[in-house]
Amino acid sequence: QVQLVESGGGSVQAGGSLRLSCAASGRTSSTYAMGWFRQAPGKEREFVTGINWRRGVTDYVDSVKGRFTISRDNAKNTVYLQMNSLKPEDTAVYYCAACIRITNGVPNSPGAYGYWGQGTQVTVSS
Repeated sequence: QVQLVESGGGSVQAGGSLRLSCAASGRTSSTYAMGWFRQAPGKEREFVTGINWRRGVTDYVDSVKGRFTISRDNAKNTVYLQMNSLKPEDTAVYYCAACIRITNGVPNSPGAYGYWGQGTQVTVSS
């Protein structure tokens, strides 16, 4: 079992920044990748970014490249999502997820992730 707790969501104006945190506990040694997904009302859950925990490889959806940065603190078993230049279309509930399948990359499908946090709301106003 892996437990994930997100924090750092909130409301900002367009152009602002937020940093999300996801603290992992439990069997973190079995984690191969960590991902951030988001889901807006009426839309499917979307891959935003992820990091391979062992190799440090990252991946981003095109819409956030150059604005969002994922990072990790291995000692704290925590992954961060720094979000800059936020846009109204970034408004969503953001979820942290852990992948325990063996992988050398960063899965972008929600089905590859077996553990999820409770989600944190990000609202960007124009």
